[in-house]
Amino acid sequence: MLHPSYHDLIQAVNSGVEPGEEPVVQSRYSIVIATAKRARQLIAGEDAMVPSAGRKPLSVAVDELYRQKVKIVSEDDTADDEPMAAAADTAEIDAADTGEADAADIAADDEDLSEVTE
Repeated sequence: MLHPSYHDLIQAVNSGVEPGEEPVVQSRYSIVIATAKRARQLIAGEDAMVPSAGRKPLSVAVDELYRQKVKIVSEDDTADDEPMAAAADTAEIDAADTGEADAADIAADDEDLSEVTE
């Protein structure tokens, strides 16, 4: 059994949403994507916002989301020119990143590959 459960984690992430507004996270998939993104940030060297000694990055990321130490933002929120309205002690996670490459990334990778094979 997972602790916290998906249901508990979704409730924790959506706890700051006003009644009538669209929830930040609506599915398990969104939680998994956001947690994986935060775990990659931790692996890349960002500081954990909860005690992390001896714990794997994914466990730390789940704990941070559950304790509401990180904020999930979508690409729509990050595209605005105005600054993010996040508390000073929170990190921002772009939950809309699904890992799909766009056409420009694929073209750049093809060019890099052609240089290696020539």
